[in-house]
Amino acid sequence: MQITKPTKAEVMRELKDYIFITFGLISYAMGWAAFLIPYQITTGGTTGIGAIIYYSTGFPIQWSYFIINAVLMTFAIKILGPKFSIKTTYAIFMLTFLLWFFQILVNGADGVPPLVLGPGQADFKVPASGVYVVKGLIGAAMCGVGLGVVFNCNGSTGGTDIIAAIIHKYRDVTLGRMIMACDVIIITSCYFIFNDWRRVIFGFVTLFVIGIVLDYIVNGARQSVQFFIFSKDYEKIADRITKETHRGVTVLDGIGWYSKRNVKVLVVLAYKRQSVEIFRLVKDIDPNAFISQSSVIGVYGEGFDKLKGK
Repeated sequence: MQITKPTKAEVMRELKDYIFITFGLISYAMGWAAFLIPYQITTGGTTGIGAIIYYSTGFPIQWSYFIINAVLMTFAIKILGPKFSIKTTYAIFMLTFLLWFFQILVNGADGVPPLVLGPGQADFKVPASGVYVVKGLIGAAMCGVGLGVVFNCNGSTGGTDIIAAIIHKYRDVTLGRMIMACDVIIITSCYFIFNDWRRVIFGFVTLFVIGIVLDYIVNGARQSVQFFIFSKDYEKIADRITKETHRGVTVLDGIGWYSKRNVKVLVVLAYKRQSVEIFRLVKDIDPNAFISQSSVIGVYGEGFDKLKGK
C-alpha cells in the first residue's frame, strides 16, 4: 500500500488547526479556572462532572476530566476517524494540562480557589452580590468561544462533545443543542451536592450561554450566502470569482422583461465572510452591475458541509 505524502498546503492547514485548537482550549480552561471553579458553578460536559467531583471530594478536576475522556475516546476512534481522534486526543491532554496550569496561575501554588471553603462543604453560600452572576456569564462565554473555535478546527474537548460530534456527523442537529441535551443530567446532579436549586438554575443559565456562543461561533463561520449577478462582463466576473475566491459559478440564461433582451445571470454560493471580497471584485470589473445577495439556511456538497441523511 502506497502512502501518499501530504502536501505543504495540507501540512500548513493541519498546523493552523492545532494552533487555533490550542487558543480555544486556553479560553475554555481560563473560563473554568478563573470564573467558574472559584464560585463553584457547574455546567455540562465531563469538565462539569469533574467539577462536581471536585466540589464534593476535592479530587482535582483535571484528573476526573482525563479519566472519563480516556474511556470515551475508545468509542470515538472507529466512529469519527483518525483525524478527529488525533485532534481530540491532543485536546484532552492539552486541556488537562491547561486546567491544572491556570488553576495554579489564578489561585496560587496549591491551585485551590479562594472561595472554596473545603472539599465536600455543601453549605457554601452563593455570594449576595451580582459578582457571582457576572463571573458565571463571563466564564460561560469564554467556554463557548473556546468550544466553538475547537469545533471549527474539526476537534473536540471530549466528553459530551464526542457524543454530540458523533450524532452531528449523521444528523442535521446543531452542536450547541446536542451538547445541551446531553448535559441536563450533569447540571441537575449538582443539587445533591449543594441542596440548592439556585445553583441548578444558574447552571442551566451558563449552559444556555455556552450553547448560544458555541452555535454563533460555529454557524457564523459557516453561514452561507447566495448571489445573483447581472452584468455584461459576466465572463470576467465569473473567471475572477472562480480563481480568487475558489467558489463555483453557474451561468443561467435569462430575459430582461422590460428591455426584452437576453441576459446572463451568474449564480454564486459562498461563505458570508467572502461577501465583501465578491462585492469588491464585481465593482472593480463592472461598477454598474446588478447584484442580489440573500442568506441561505444551508449549503451541502463539494466545498461546503457534507450532505447529512435524516
